Amino acid sequence: MTRIDQAALDAALDALPKRFPGPGGVAGVMQDGKVVAARAWGHANVDTGVPMTPGTRLPICSISKQFTCQVLLATAGDPDRLNARVAEYLPNFTGPLPTVTQLCANQSGLRDYWALTVLHGAFAEQTFARADALPLIARMKTGHFAPGSRYSYCNCNFRIVSELIESETGEPLDRLYARHIWEPAGMKTAVLTADTRHPADGVVGYEGTQATGYFPADNAIFWIGDAGISASLTDMLAYEAWIDATRDDPASLYRRASAPPTFSDGTPAYYGYGLAHETIAGLAFTGHAGALRGFRAQRLNAREARLSVVVMFNHEASCHAAAESLVLAALGQPEPAAPPIPDGWDGQWLGPDNLVTRISCGRTSAVLSHATIPDTVTLAPDGTLVAPGVVLRRQGDRLEMQRIADNTSAILPPLAVVDAGDAAELAGCYASTELEADVTIEARDGGVHARFAGMLGKGRMERIEPAGKDVWIIATRRSMDAPAPGDWTLLVRRDGGGRIVGLTLGCWLAHGIEYRRV
Repeated sequence: MTRIDQAALDAALDALPKRFPGPGGVAGVMQDGKVVAARAWGHANVDTGVPMTPGTRLPICSISKQFTCQVLLATAGDPDRLNARVAEYLPNFTGPLPTVTQLCANQSGLRDYWALTVLHGAFAEQTFARADALPLIARMKTGHFAPGSRYSYCNCNFRIVSELIESETGEPLDRLYARHIWEPAGMKTAVLTADTRHPADGVVGYEGTQATGYFPADNAIFWIGDAGISASLTDMLAYEAWIDATRDDPASLYRRASAPPTFSDGTPAYYGYGLAHETIAGLAFTGHAGALRGFRAQRLNAREARLSVVVMFNHEASCHAAAESLVLAALGQPEPAAPPIPDGWDGQWLGPDNLVTRISCGRTSAVLSHATIPDTVTLAPDGTLVAPGVVLRRQGDRLEMQRIADNTSAILPPLAVVDAGDAAELAGCYASTELEADVTIEARDGGVHARFAGMLGKGRMERIEPAGKDVWIIATRRSMDAPAPGDWTLLVRRDGGGRIVGLTLGCWLAHGIEYRRV
């Protein structure tokens, strides 16, 4: 039995509002199926002064994915019996189609449709109705890797799964959530708030930071299956108690969903059925993070130690870091002190899938910019820089990057910080057959900007900056989804005569998208 350090845990909970400042939040810790400590602080709405309470329902965002996958297991038995129906949602796809299990493991190779909303001309605040999702997904013609070979986060995997479930059962997803999970778990107030413009209980999510101030986030997305559930801390702790009570039942939904996943080559994977697998303080945890503009959430469950942590904010601080701090405190383990980062790690490289990869060092940690959310890496005893699922090694001026969770490993050539080329030469209109969308690049008075246009309209001007010879960065800081896709790498393609004939655009969520010059 794992012994809880109650004094350290209480102190860590009391410290959360200061360590992770923002309008409000809730947190709870359970052991052996019982609540050992919980907190609620701040406000659900700072304008009206409505307090945050354990009963306040908050969007759990992508934590919803595991609920969708468990309903799939409950209604379909073997998910892959539905494989033939995947083609209905990808009628224009030219490559091998993913299986339903690969959809649930983020191994589909499909590009994330929330990232693609940027390239289809969406404004962050515009309405994205349920009817908008399937036509966008149906346009996909290729993936960015072979199904089953790698991991890449992709919300549309779970949108397809949810549509399959409703089509197969003839029932709405919220009724299935209630029957198979909410009611058995005693989640008495959980609800599907698919329209994020109208959260439950009048709660408001906030963008911004202590430095900028906090302002209400305007969301107008219809989520179903990939996100959409709202639940209180009381509901989420009841869910954790249900998981604990059924932990030894091999037929229980959570036990089935949390079975160790693999890639198609048999390599262990770290994500399956809407659950991430990670190790904290030597304990194996399953769980998931959640992020929607203005909200963050995290739940963690260590089956063997019978320890669970839930943290939810109505702002955008790191709930994972907060939850990890509670795990360490509960176990009586101090947060480890990181050694200084030696000189020589700063730089930029052209990474896997032709994405610009950057390392920016502080004193005891460095920021690795490659995926949507930058990784914070620290120095390991063997001289590598590490983060969960990531190992970096220097090989002269090259960088070896192993992304264990993604099932990728590559040697990255350095990318010299030189003039990327004549911005006026880059200006013009480019069209993508893959997306049936286009981008117009404008260069004048020393500034370079791009405007995307597609099935969702004509988007705002996005700033472009040089990163190397024929390599540019398009910075997307706000989008319909949260977090935004981040930096897109733009590679210039030239013909034999040196003329620009096209572009290749990509980010971690959606790479390898080709545009031809019009």
